[in-house]
Amino acid sequence: MKTTVQEILDQYPGAGRDSLIPILQQVQEKIGFLSEESVIEVGKYLKMPASKIFGVATFYNQFRFNQPGKYHVQVCRGTACHVLGSATVLDEIEKQLKVKAGQTTKDKLFSLEVVACIGACGLAPVININGEFHAKVTTDSIQSIFDSYRNREE
Repeated sequence: MKTTVQEILDQYPGAGRDSLIPILQQVQEKIGFLSEESVIEVGKYLKMPASKIFGVATFYNQFRFNQPGKYHVQVCRGTACHVLGSATVLDEIEKQLKVKAGQTTKDKLFSLEVVACIGACGLAPVININGEFHAKVTTDSIQSIFDSYRNREE
């Protein structure tokens, strides 16, 4: 991981604070999340305290601080999804996976994220798992959706 972060930093010779967000975006793209180690390395390179970097990164909901699961579940909470029951869907997903939004299951198979809007309002309520959209999700359909991903592992 350290060499990956260094390779990214090498693309920003003489970088300052104005490069922080693009650097963090690249780190997350390569590693999948912002680890404590990667934040410290970026801080050393930019001559910024890690606490300041965490402060900036936590402001933006695009950054993750936990390793995502093999299947990253995004639950849309946009207006159309909200009106059509995405809060109930989210509650059921949290119950079935035994995690809260922002967490990864113990087996590292699923991670859960709440997003403001996926942009698929006509499919509401909708969830996205690794780019695969599931439309008109209900509390009754959630189990079969997750079972289909678990079956891929067998």
